[in-house]
Amino acid sequence: MRLFSTLLLLLATASVTHGQTVSRDLPYTTPATERQTLDVHAPAGATGLPVVFWIHGGGWQTGHKGLVALKPRAFNDAGLVLVSINHRFLPTVTMDEIVRDVAKAFRWVHDHVAEYGGDPSRVLVMGHSSGGQLAALLCTDERLLKAEGLSLAPIKGCVPVDADTFDLPAAIEVAETRARAYGVPLPTNGHRQKFGNDPRKHVDFSTVTHVAAGKGISPFLILHVAENADTGAQARRLAAVLKGASIPATVVGVRETSHEQLNANLGKPGDPGSEALFAFVKQALGR
Repeated sequence: MRLFSTLLLLLATASVTHGQTVSRDLPYTTPATERQTLDVHAPAGATGLPVVFWIHGGGWQTGHKGLVALKPRAFNDAGLVLVSINHRFLPTVTMDEIVRDVAKAFRWVHDHVAEYGGDPSRVLVMGHSSGGQLAALLCTDERLLKAEGLSLAPIKGCVPVDADTFDLPAAIEVAETRARAYGVPLPTNGHRQKFGNDPRKHVDFSTVTHVAAGKGISPFLILHVAENADTGAQARRLAAVLKGASIPATVVGVRETSHEQLNANLGKPGDPGSEALFAFVKQALGR
């Protein structure tokens, strides 16, 4: 394993194209696997720029850090450094280990992103689908960063994109009630299977559990597909809990899109989700 980590360091590459510097396959823990690496996309010559910490989707079982579509150019053009991370997958590791991977990647940003032109004290945490759940949890459950010797203070904003598990017990109940009501089989690869069958874990992996006033939780922009009843309900549920704790929260439902397209279009000129995102970034950073 240590030999593999050494090889990752040796294989990490950097390239400059179209005014951007891209550093790929940087390990964020030691020893590391290929799933514990990240890419940094920075404007050429960047110094002290705010950072977007991006977590890919894929149901905690698939996906990779290269699924960034238009984001590198869009964020770099806006004066932001983009860090896109991998994490390990279910069922090879547990959900607890996946969450710890994300926290360790954030620790890498704290320790090293300045070397790539980023400011570790100004980070926006974002993610799509399952990555949105991980992003929201990282931004509210202070224990995750405390285990890495950090606090929530560097996080200036959180943007989960079309995630459906901010309140995991509710998500499980809705899916299983729907199956029973319509006489179809219960999910065999649903949230109960992915997160385990311990109700206490379901509560603990829910963002709404950890929202509280006085913790320094950053403002939220919660994007979802307007026609998706599940992600819309979860978005409104999280926003209500955040607002109840006097934490700014905005919910934006984007119409005539899909789960995949909402994410792929982020950074596209004229796209409603992108316009909401970059307005939020500007406000969160006080620009």
